[in-house]
Amino acid sequence: GKIVGYFSGRMEFGPRALGARSILGNPCSTETQSVMNLKIKFRESFRPFAPSVLVEDVAEFFELETASPYMLLVAPVQKNRQHSAAGDVCQGANDDLFSVINYPRSDIPAVTHVDYSARIQSVSIEDKPDYHNIIKAFKDLTGYGVVVNTSFNVRGEPIVCTPQDAYTCFMRTEMDMLVLGDCLLRKSDQPVFEDAENWRESYELD
Repeated sequence: GKIVGYFSGRMEFGPRALGARSILGNPCSTETQSVMNLKIKFRESFRPFAPSVLVEDVAEFFELETASPYMLLVAPVQKNRQHSAAGDVCQGANDDLFSVINYPRSDIPAVTHVDYSARIQSVSIEDKPDYHNIIKAFKDLTGYGVVVNTSFNVRGEPIVCTPQDAYTCFMRTEMDMLVLGDCLLRKSDQPVFEDAENWRESYELD
């Protein structure tokens, strides 16, 4: 259930984080989406997240028959993983949209959108060996070869570039751990972080 900042290798930039500057979470938890949105990204709780999935396990979770290494393809979650009762919740919600948004729509609710789709990044050991090994280790623990992957930044800021950027973002948010290359930092082990109270005003929100 921990949220982990992951900083590895050279800088990446663009519309998606692909495993070099990422914030990772458990896709199976019903709390991951709201925690990552409210306490880390500082944005609305309902905003969706994308999955990074082992390329060899893509078809186990999603109706997709090709690789998607750049998180550009959207596909439905496999029918056998969807929670069919979600449709009943939608019909009975009336004006209570939060009950619809927060209802777990599959067994990977943190990466399942309201229409049962997901924007997928497939991860191969050839392209991203370190990141692949992390997801494989998560699979060994949970049986799920997929993690939540969002860009390593807060709302309105650019993706972190340097180790100092990563540490600052880590300490300003409620991430539990930070991986900096081969180093693992636990929030509970860090000294008090002194920062300007108005740091969030430095960047205009999207």
